[in-house]
Amino acid sequence: MAEIAFRHVSKQYQNASQAAVDDVTFEVEKGETCMLLGTSGSGKTTLLRMVNRLIEPTSGEILIDGRDILKENPIELRRRMGYVIQQVGLFPHMTIAENIRVPEEISGGWTKQQMRARVDELLMLVGLDPTEYRSRYPRQLSGGQQQRVGLARALATNPAILLMDEPFGALDAITREHMQEELLNIQRGVRKTILFVTHDVEEAFRLGDKIAVMSEGQLMQVGSPIELLAHPANTFVSRLVGADNILRQLEYLPVTIAMVQELNPDAAPVSGEPPRCPSTATLLRAMLMLIEKNVTALSIYDEESGRIIGYITLSSINHEITKSGGRVKSETVVQ
Repeated sequence: MAEIAFRHVSKQYQNASQAAVDDVTFEVEKGETCMLLGTSGSGKTTLLRMVNRLIEPTSGEILIDGRDILKENPIELRRRMGYVIQQVGLFPHMTIAENIRVPEEISGGWTKQQMRARVDELLMLVGLDPTEYRSRYPRQLSGGQQQRVGLARALATNPAILLMDEPFGALDAITREHMQEELLNIQRGVRKTILFVTHDVEEAFRLGDKIAVMSEGQLMQVGSPIELLAHPANTFVSRLVGADNILRQLEYLPVTIAMVQELNPDAAPVSGEPPRCPSTATLLRAMLMLIEKNVTALSIYDEESGRIIGYITLSSINHEITKSGGRVKSETVVQ
């Protein structure tokens, strides 16, 4: 069962000529990071805020673990989710420790000793030394450090779901990259179900297991970064994700997409098998291996069985990259 399921969800504001969210249906599996990607006004933040009922849907259903959220108490619903926003929202008159334990105090059932231990655990999780930071105030922290505290607070009660609304959007490029890496490291350990709003394509590709592309309130396509690059549903998705961007294709598409079953005589080695390359490698890694080893082909092997499943050459990579631009014309919108 999906952790979060959208069923024909719409949001129509009074006197608005167009729905903010228009008949959106898709699912987010447990432990998955789903990126809501789109330009300004696409409806991605509205959709996110409907999950914790900060905005009420006009029609449709949103299910959490199979239960309709409209049948639940909105306050209790929000207490079961972490929420991280771009402005962080730390209380300036509270210390870092006091800020982090706010959700625990609201939810109840935590002793002071448990809260102190949880604060220290969370500060360490987000890369801040508890002895140095627990007694500081938000004004004494950098923007990146404040965002780490905001993430720690969202994780305080160990929620199964994290809602993140462009949390790194206001940070400089270097700090943003560090925070993205921090989130990836945390997610490897805690495996939360994350719904993450962004307009940054690189961020979506780096963090997302799944990407939901939105435009003018409508869901254009849902899929993995590889699926969006290899098979964009329409011209909008193709342009947004850079499906015709050769470097992005090389960085994200797997070698198996350009694999051939047999080698042409000109590409076959004089003796023995070509050097081996794992099936999980990207086209970029394979291309660099071909150049570094000064060979015409690589053997692609399955990492589980160790069996050779095909071959890749510079020619097959080039063929895959050059044909990708023609895919968009034959695809239809996915709903």
